[in-house]
Amino acid sequence: MNMKICMVGSSGGHLTHLYMLKNFWCKHERLWVTFDKEDANSILKDEKKYYCYYPTNRSLKALIINTTIAWRVLKKEKPDVIISSGAAVAVPFFYLAKIFRVKTIYVEIIDRIDKPTLTGKIVYPVTDVFIVQWEEMKKIYKKAINLGSVF
Repeated sequence: MNMKICMVGSSGGHLTHLYMLKNFWCKHERLWVTFDKEDANSILKDEKKYYCYYPTNRSLKALIINTTIAWRVLKKEKPDVIISSGAAVAVPFFYLAKIFRVKTIYVEIIDRIDKPTLTGKIVYPVTDVFIVQWEEMKKIYKKAINLGSVF
């Protein structure tokens, strides 16, 4: 089944996590939402991408701007699913996904063994499939699926 995937993640480690899922996403139509930074542009040079506003850390301004970007991207692209590993840019996409009836998959980053990320805590209530990479994290996220390391 071919689907349209919206991959959402800040540059750096979060983008690397998403890129490691290539065996899955390479078979589908996709678009990326990330920061306009050198590492993201290098990794995604041949991919369709949209840029979000940064820095995002605990910034109301960034949340408002990125919510507007998320609305425009979701309205235009109409993806079947959004996949993210964070960080803050995932929040508006996951909440707006409910309005647009888009499924969501969140992958908690591997360096979180027994404590949740802020983004994970915020999107958990609206995420359709929540994936962790350590069994210990299932104590925090009761409905999570442990798939082990994506690396």
